[in-house]
Amino acid sequence: MGRHCLLFFLLFSFFAFAQDFNRAKMDSLFTVLDENNKGMGSIAISHKGKLVYKHAYGYANVKKKIKAQPDTRYRIGSISKTFTASIIMQLVEEGKLSLDAPLSDYFDRIENAESIDIEKLLRHQSGIFNFTNAEDYKSYMEKQKSREEMLQNIIELGSVFSPGEKTEYSNSNYILLTLIAEQIDKKEYKDILAERVCLPCDLKNTYYGGKISDERKEAQSYFWLKKWRTATETDMSLPMGAGALVSTPGDLNKFLNCLFEGELVSDESLSEMMTLENNFGMGLFRAPFYEKRSFGHNGGIDGFQSNAFYFPADEVSIAYLANGVVMGINDIMIGALSIYFDKAYKLPEFTLAIEVDPNDLDQYLGVYASANFPLKVTVFKKKDQLKAQATGQGDFPLEAYEQHKFRFEQAGIKMEFKPDEDIMILRQAG
Repeated sequence: MGRHCLLFFLLFSFFAFAQDFNRAKMDSLFTVLDENNKGMGSIAISHKGKLVYKHAYGYANVKKKIKAQPDTRYRIGSISKTFTASIIMQLVEEGKLSLDAPLSDYFDRIENAESIDIEKLLRHQSGIFNFTNAEDYKSYMEKQKSREEMLQNIIELGSVFSPGEKTEYSNSNYILLTLIAEQIDKKEYKDILAERVCLPCDLKNTYYGGKISDERKEAQSYFWLKKWRTATETDMSLPMGAGALVSTPGDLNKFLNCLFEGELVSDESLSEMMTLENNFGMGLFRAPFYEKRSFGHNGGIDGFQSNAFYFPADEVSIAYLANGVVMGINDIMIGALSIYFDKAYKLPEFTLAIEVDPNDLDQYLGVYASANFPLKVTVFKKKDQLKAQATGQGDFPLEAYEQHKFRFEQAGIKMEFKPDEDIMILRQAG
């Protein structure tokens, strides 16, 4: 949910595929993360549909001290879109829907509905405003909404560009695809999901989410601010097929294997899903690792972040689900894949955060800009916490690790201030 960044891995030469790998080193990666409070979550790697590695660390519930297990279930956010796209392609194959069918056949009150077809929704080319970007979204995100209320919300928010003019990520597209699938199958999405995907792929831990429950082995989500603090809990009536699913890494790997082995859609449909236009497929993104290419999706909702990708040439799938993130999830994925594919990789070393007198933070405050950087970065103080915010983005906390040096590890951001010169040097991902 929200804004999403396509996952990019390192690009260098690729060597031999590693069915056997350094399991001790892989375990050590997550031990280091756990011991340094750099994340909480669960990972699974599969080869030809068979699980070859799994590891869970941290807590499913911090307050109750419930440790995460490999079968702990997490909200997977926008990975849900790959499930929804698969369902839509099944309906197309059955002749119940057409990729060029206009949205006006189903919802004629939406702006430009006659010019928006099903494929444009799948590829984020509709121009429909992304409802999670609305100014009032955070005021109601934890409240239940009816299908009609969500539809009316999308209608009122309108469009931001003409259909097909460009590609811009919008959760609203997949809300509408959810409602269209429900109209066609005359069932609720949760039942469509169970019958069309979970049953044929034997996914016992994947379903449409509700209120987070310890009894169902579901993880709470958190953000780090000197300690793990409980994040928001979006009501699942909002994201629907755009982001309401719950799963485990093992189930996600089974789903990807099922999809890419032709058990859900035809080869022709899968090829269409994998075909990129402006870096977007239909419910799929492409991400490289060395010379290899993988297809899948990432997600984020509340404090949850997720990645699930499949390497067709090697029949390898990897899924990582986090309910607490400090070290960037992209960096963790690079580490896990490097170890699995036997690439040179040094386990991360972490420097401890240092305490800074709140009064000393004032020297860093201000608006920073550069002629060759498109955004302005505002640095401000809130409740004795230094924060930063780039133009059009959410704010984020800064943690001191050396004199005049701060970081926001979730995004790989480091800021070095030179107060006497009114200069800030920004580095991201190196």
